[in-house]
Amino acid sequence: MPDLPPPPAEVEIVIVHPPRLAPLGGDAAFSAVQIAPEALRTEPRLDEALKTAPGVSLFRRTSSGAANPTTQGLSLRAIAPSGAGRALVTLDGAPQNDPFGGWVIWSALPSEGIDSVNVIRGAGSGPYGAGALTGVIALSERGAGEGLAVAELSGGERESFRAAASGGGPGWLLTAAASHTDGYYAVRGPRRGAADEKLKLGDGSVALRLQHDFGGIETALRLGAFTVRQNAGLRGARSNASGTSATLTLAQPASEGVGGWRLQGWVRTSDLENSSVAVAANRATTTPANDQYSTPARGYGLNAAWQWTQGPANLEVGVDARLTDGTEREKFRFMNGAFTRLREAGGKTSVVGAYAEAALDQGPWLVTGGVRLDRSRAYDAQRLERDAQTGAVTLDLATPGRSDTTPTGRLGVRYEAADGIYVRGAAYAGFRPPTLNELHRPFRVGNDITEANPNLKPETLSGIEAGLDGEGPVRWRGTVFYNRLKDPITNVTLLVGPATHPVAGVIPVGGTLRQRQNAGEIEAWGVEGEASGAVAGAVTWRSAFAYTDAEVHGGSSAPQLSGLRPAQTPKWTATGGVDWRVVEAVGVSADLRYESMRFEDDLNSRRLGAGVQLDARATWRFAPDVEVFVAAENIADRKLEVGETADGVESYAAPRTFRVGFTYRR
Repeated sequence: MPDLPPPPAEVEIVIVHPPRLAPLGGDAAFSAVQIAPEALRTEPRLDEALKTAPGVSLFRRTSSGAANPTTQGLSLRAIAPSGAGRALVTLDGAPQNDPFGGWVIWSALPSEGIDSVNVIRGAGSGPYGAGALTGVIALSERGAGEGLAVAELSGGERESFRAAASGGGPGWLLTAAASHTDGYYAVRGPRRGAADEKLKLGDGSVALRLQHDFGGIETALRLGAFTVRQNAGLRGARSNASGTSATLTLAQPASEGVGGWRLQGWVRTSDLENSSVAVAANRATTTPANDQYSTPARGYGLNAAWQWTQGPANLEVGVDARLTDGTEREKFRFMNGAFTRLREAGGKTSVVGAYAEAALDQGPWLVTGGVRLDRSRAYDAQRLERDAQTGAVTLDLATPGRSDTTPTGRLGVRYEAADGIYVRGAAYAGFRPPTLNELHRPFRVGNDITEANPNLKPETLSGIEAGLDGEGPVRWRGTVFYNRLKDPITNVTLLVGPATHPVAGVIPVGGTLRQRQNAGEIEAWGVEGEASGAVAGAVTWRSAFAYTDAEVHGGSSAPQLSGLRPAQTPKWTATGGVDWRVVEAVGVSADLRYESMRFEDDLNSRRLGAGVQLDARATWRFAPDVEVFVAAENIADRKLEVGETADGVESYAAPRTFRVGFTYRR
């Protein structure tokens, strides 16, 4: 009898993760959830995957596939969204918020390169610090291993395509993505005019992580770059953004009774080009309004942490510093076929803080707490305007610097009341200093003008929450919360056109003049809940909802806002999803999202109707690691209103869009 060949040897795949300290575990005492892995696999844009958690949203309903970069700031809970964002986004500990505006360029963070996403609602303190006003989105990058890779290639309607891949070996990981679309008309029906153009988009990003273990010290260098080029939807208006990043991390994880540490330094650069136009009443023509042809900015940061663990007790102490500087350069005041004024406006900011955070997980009790102290500064502010022909100075403003010291902290308790049933409660305080964009960059959308304000002070938030969680065949959690946001930075309406302002100039008919101001305070209370489970092993489902009742108290600074709802805050959001593995090789999934009405503006005069969107996807796995798919976004082709001008012209999110493609995962 001939000898049989030996069975193939099993090859162990070694996965190398980015260097990081182990979490203390205290986030479980707060309203913290993890984005479902299915959402990361099926949503090509990370901001869309995040929306499966109600209350997580960009400033407007528009996704990053069409939104102006300056509105891509992320906020948690519908307390008061902001273009700058009121949540801190980190990737393995390094902030991802733009150094000039605080928003996040989601094109630079393709889902293929992300391993997990934790959403921690409530003001972040302890290790999170400045910017974590309504919470934290903590991203973890994929681990690298020989032969491990993720890739997608797809195409769809309106000349759309996307290609993305992430893979590498034990010492490196490369992630790259690119997409293009001819876009869609935001203004539809009889109100659309010859001046309206499609929201075209082209973007790309690349990131390389190199890492090595030097005698027990895990070291990683991550380099990244991105570019976004898009049409703003009106003839002559565009928005382009580009930037680079570098992060160096050294870490030695803690072990029982032995301290661990992490040292991380990062630098980010960005540049924004943003031009806007004035629109004729019949939307037949546009006139150049301003051309912000360059907005170079740089951000630097350093954080250091020491961690110790002993049995059920964990402790972390650390320091961090962030510095930014940037300038917007602009042509404006268009007259007789040319821009007649030049503007340079900018300055510097810094935040330096120290913190201590501890957690004790003993039996049925989990107790955690942290304190921080931060010193923030805004300084070297300058606004210089010149005549374009003669160079004569027409405006020279140098605003005195401002410094603020802000103590914050958080305390959380969780108790296992029964097998798999947990009761929790928390209190917290956080802050967000104003961005360079809010301090120095005026901007225009159509006929609406918004002025900067170099005298802004930090926003602060305090809150409490209580919750009940269940683990078992059905996992669920519910939370009730109350938050108070003091000195919120919001766009306050000053004038309605036609009018003239000594700094902003002419406000046209149908336009408004607003200025960023610290407008009193906002009180909000709400309820949020999630549930997920499986049926017969072939069907998994998830559902969630959030209700937030927010009200502005304008005080003496903005009494006209008292009793109103903050702009862009829906009271209700609800999401649901189902994934069905029909047979081993075939699967279908669907996701539904509902939002109640919201107001476009601070005066609650422009109402954006409620909206619902249904997305669906079908896949066929024809090889162990390869699937082909057909996806439909907004399959019912519902009109989701995302904006409204002062003269009543509405704009909408993307219509129904079909895509086909294939994915590879190993």
